[in-house]
Amino acid sequence: MESRVVRPFPAPQSHQDEAHGAPSLGLTRRMRRNRKADWSRRLVRESQLTTDDLIWPIFLMDSAEARLPVEWMPGVDRLNIEEAVRQAAEAAALGIPAIAPFPYVDKALRDPTGSEALNTNNLMCRAVRAIKSAVPQIGIICDAALDPYTSHGHDGVMDGERILNDASVAILVGQAQALADAGADVIAPSDMMDGRVGAIRAALDGDGHEDVQIMAYAAKYASAFYGPFRDAIGTNATLVGDKRTYQMDPANTDEAIAEVMLDLEEGADMVMIKPGMPYLDVVARVKDHFRVPTFAYQVSGEYAMIMAAANNGWLDGDKAMLESLLAFKRAGADGVLTYFAPRVAKKLKAG
Repeated sequence: MESRVVRPFPAPQSHQDEAHGAPSLGLTRRMRRNRKADWSRRLVRESQLTTDDLIWPIFLMDSAEARLPVEWMPGVDRLNIEEAVRQAAEAAALGIPAIAPFPYVDKALRDPTGSEALNTNNLMCRAVRAIKSAVPQIGIICDAALDPYTSHGHDGVMDGERILNDASVAILVGQAQALADAGADVIAPSDMMDGRVGAIRAALDGDGHEDVQIMAYAAKYASAFYGPFRDAIGTNATLVGDKRTYQMDPANTDEAIAEVMLDLEEGADMVMIKPGMPYLDVVARVKDHFRVPTFAYQVSGEYAMIMAAANNGWLDGDKAMLESLLAFKRAGADGVLTYFAPRVAKKLKAG
């Protein structure tokens, strides 16, 4: 069989750079050519961040005051329902597709089983109804988890120091039904109990909520980056022990693939990885493996670090914010939950 001879390109002729007296390297391909101007950089850009990629998490409180600062998250406030409605309208005006509300529940309403989560007139349900009535075009993604409602700060029912999986799922199902009845567009189970997605899907379908989506916190890690969030919803002071028996070990990625597979088999429409930047490898693996809508949560600790460094003048806050969010898109995320959402949307609109 006749072999084919591959001839190399002829070496470029070297010449003297007359302006600076340095000999040319004689390169055929110069990667910097595509970076020489703004128009060229935009033309060849691989990943884009737009307002369509943003989900805005907000914190709710039952208060006559419109807003109260979250101490560990500069620039973030807890909002009463009226203010939350105004913020939802702002989100819609900015082109942000969806918001994700989380409640700060009065300590007097918290108990060992998180029964307030089942109250159809609780803070979350009232807020969802109010927002949906005033701003029907905004998507509302509601967390399904018991930690804001339990006196011990865990995402499930406890027997001594043990979290009871199936008993917890039964309460989560009721919580999901109450939120869907109130008008939630998406239920986002964040508890990491086994089997909760399938149970919630069956209950929603049985109630006539076939169109309510499920965004599963499919790979949620037992992370050190949640501290400011727990302050915002008031569980830092109540949490007994830690959550390592149900949230994932930060060392594992194969386990994340198994968790995502199970949630998809049980009926999840979208999946989420949490936290975000420390787990970009997991985002990329999940997206490459399953090719389903994949989201990431830029959690409170990530936000707080950028804000603290920016407020101290250690880095450019706007540039760090945008670069961090672009990293999620580069990894394959279809969208990001971020406290920076309105600030980013305004920057993107301004060009």
